[in-house]
Amino acid sequence: MTDKVSAVYIDSYEYTKLRDAVTTLLEPLGGIETFVKRGERVLLKPNMLSAKEPDMAVTTHPTLVRVVTELVQACGASVMIGDSPGVDGFHRVAEKTGISAVASESGAELVPFKETVTAQSCGIFKRIELARVYLEADKIINLPKLKTHEMMTLTCAVKNLFGAVVGTAKAGWHLKAGASRDRFARLLLEIYLLKKPVLNIVDAIWAMEGDGPSSGEPTRVNALIAGANAIAVDTFAARLAGLPPDLLYVEREAERMRLSGADPEKIEIVGANITLLKRKPFRLPKGLDTQFGFPEFLKKALRRHLIAYPVVEKELCVLCGICRDACPPKVITIKNSTLSIDEKRCIRCWCCRELCPENAVKTRRGTLMKLFPKLG
Repeated sequence: MTDKVSAVYIDSYEYTKLRDAVTTLLEPLGGIETFVKRGERVLLKPNMLSAKEPDMAVTTHPTLVRVVTELVQACGASVMIGDSPGVDGFHRVAEKTGISAVASESGAELVPFKETVTAQSCGIFKRIELARVYLEADKIINLPKLKTHEMMTLTCAVKNLFGAVVGTAKAGWHLKAGASRDRFARLLLEIYLLKKPVLNIVDAIWAMEGDGPSSGEPTRVNALIAGANAIAVDTFAARLAGLPPDLLYVEREAERMRLSGADPEKIEIVGANITLLKRKPFRLPKGLDTQFGFPEFLKKALRRHLIAYPVVEKELCVLCGICRDACPPKVITIKNSTLSIDEKRCIRCWCCRELCPENAVKTRRGTLMKLFPKLG
């Protein structure tokens, strides 16, 4: 079976150009009417990680949310826009990112993810609590932002659905996965399988490289990407970003689970002006767990020298406690006006960096990573 992924070149978030581009993007997939029908309640799931301005490339651009909202409404369906932000609270994030204005002007309903329902998984994680509104919507349209990710290398369509886990429960799942990227990738895929989006549209006009998903730098890709299979969409997006296949934990786990979409040879790429979608590879996060492919006994012996850890820049830290409260293994403490991180118990999920509003949590690289940066 071949999965179809559509991509178009576009260099602007200007409303008219973007609406035309989304329409062109969806044509090879059958148009928006293939995915939603009159009378359905459709939930749009953008990336609403934190209260950042759209031009910082942390969240899905509001103009894309507006365009998709209007296209869905034109089919006679009603639109909800929802997420569970990592920090700042849903309504503050919606206001800062411009999504509140989209809802107000379009008549879409803003739905913060609060109430949960326990879903039964057929995988290794038997019971997963997700937002009720997410599970009960007739259809999900996933609107991720293309970004690097310090833990998972890539955050795009599959990873964006982790937002269906409500509030502090995210930390609990990080703790259950521990330091295993493969295990966390399995969790993300099991969440995806519980309620697959009917459509994924990736905001990659401006993406993020470096220390994503919140501390990296905006980078131009000038692309929109769409497809029904979130794994296939991510596989294409990762190739477009030039990310090393051996660091794509979700795609590797999807192959082990024999899920379609992880094999680039079985993806049909369609769309307008896709020959223009060429750029240099994304700069990778400094905190990635590459470990040079060493055998396990060497990894353990040289752990301190191979692994990157979070450290706090005291001049920037305001002791707000957000990182401490969000830390899954609870290894961050504030005592005598000083914040400290117990690196021996740190699982390197990088939630502290992801959620710090002051960008005060930095990356300390191991000695061997400093000496051989191309290897780490």
